[in-house]
Amino acid sequence: MESRIIQVGNSRGIRIPKRLILKYGLEDTVVLRETEQGILIEKDGDGRLSWAETYREMARSGEDWSDWADLDLQDIE
Repeated sequence: MESRIIQVGNSRGIRIPKRLILKYGLEDTVVLRETEQGILIEKDGDGRLSWAETYREMARSGEDWSDWADLDLQDIE
């Protein structure tokens, strides 16, 4: 797939087709890595969920998390 380098203000940039943005979950920021073959564009982040995303995933799971309220943290130490 080809993409043209375009003028963006005083810089240059490339356009990424929407289907690739959706397919790879690209958002506002990406990571650029130089490789021997060229430039690799990766999704930003380390693959871990934020606390808000973790909470949403837990809520979506349908699991009963109520037993966590009874957890005695002193037992963990």
